[in-house]
Amino acid sequence: MTGEYMPRRANVSKPRGKGALKTFRQNRSLLTLGLPGMLSLFLFAYLPMFGIFVAFKDINYAKGLMRSDWVGFKNFRFFFRSQDALRITRNTLLYNVAFIIVGIALAVMLSMLMYELSAKYVKIFQTVLFVPYFLSWVVVGYIAYIFFNPVAGLVNKLLGAFGLPKPSWYIERSAWPFVIMFFYLWKNLGYNTIIFYTGLMSVDSSMFEAAAIDGANRWQLRMYILIPMLRPLISIMAMLAVGRIMYADFGLFYFIPRDTGMLYRVTDVIDTYVYRALRVSPELGMSSAAALYQSVVGCLLVLCVNGLLRRFSPDDSLF
Repeated sequence: MTGEYMPRRANVSKPRGKGALKTFRQNRSLLTLGLPGMLSLFLFAYLPMFGIFVAFKDINYAKGLMRSDWVGFKNFRFFFRSQDALRITRNTLLYNVAFIIVGIALAVMLSMLMYELSAKYVKIFQTVLFVPYFLSWVVVGYIAYIFFNPVAGLVNKLLGAFGLPKPSWYIERSAWPFVIMFFYLWKNLGYNTIIFYTGLMSVDSSMFEAAAIDGANRWQLRMYILIPMLRPLISIMAMLAVGRIMYADFGLFYFIPRDTGMLYRVTDVIDTYVYRALRVSPELGMSSAAALYQSVVGCLLVLCVNGLLRRFSPDDSLF
């Protein structure tokens, strides 16, 4: 009624501690399931960030890490003023760009081919493609040496059987970009293919039926249904790969060419260069500076690529 006194309800708010405890109890199963991942992320990703200051110090083992002299950007200047800095940066970038483009393109093609196979043949192809991923680069390096041994290698034996000249593979530089690309794809292509094939498993089959009724052929089904459905996954995979574009797979570039000096011009990358520098002169500051340089450039590239995606295709951006 008008004019009747209505008492105000007291604004009673629950204590924050009880709300947080209730939320924890409701989600304790999920939190327990994610605890190992969170611990590993903290131990191997966040905790090592404490060592960033090593890149700005001249490490003296007698003084210790904290009391060593602060040298600023001296370690970075040593890396960039090196006569090999341009060469190893160029090799690292070009190889990784080729790995991203060729690797993702072939993985998408193979995943679409597997999608059209029956379950029996899919299992066979999965096994054949995925087994090399579990081999270490040491083993793959010995396999490569079996093929390219200049004296008793299988490739030179086949060339000799056809009367062709037998090159000394560990001296000829021109063939090694293709050799590196081949072994990278042989080892990693199956893993990426399985990821894209898993993404295709979520495609609704009714879309293919509707497209077939409208007269779409196989090529149109792939171009207008499969690839658009894979586009968000392709964007995420490409963005994560761009974040590590300044990192090279050390085992690939060290064990496949067998650390041969004649091949440094086409196989030497930042990781192998730093390893050899540490082997000759164990300067932790220089190696930390190179690692920090790689991390900062990778982070900036991820932000730039994600910004471009968010501007031109917001649905495909990562954040």
